[in-house]
Amino acid sequence: MEAQFFRFLKIVGVGYKARAEAQGKMLYLKLGYSHEVELTVPPAVRVFCFKNNVVCCTGIDKNRVHQFASAVRGCKSPEVYKGKGIMYIDEVFKKKQGKKSK
Repeated sequence: MEAQFFRFLKIVGVGYKARAEAQGKMLYLKLGYSHEVELTVPPAVRVFCFKNNVVCCTGIDKNRVHQFASAVRGCKSPEVYKGKGIMYIDEVFKKKQGKKSK
């Protein structure tokens, strides 16, 4: 399978990790929940983990690659105040200002 489409995801947060197993067909995410999040990768999509915090979704079908990447991002979408969560590498993310004290 020759991968033509890529989608990179960055995981930001203390203790947040990702690992791929079974030749890129299973993705395990530690996102601060009491359990690991297990995602089964659909056919025609492969997943690779660079380090612990960068996930690469590749495949020959653009729609499936982007749909799976959005499903991974939906597990822990970026938080607007602290900036923790899963975001795309090329995503521009603007943090909000917290509550002001007098």
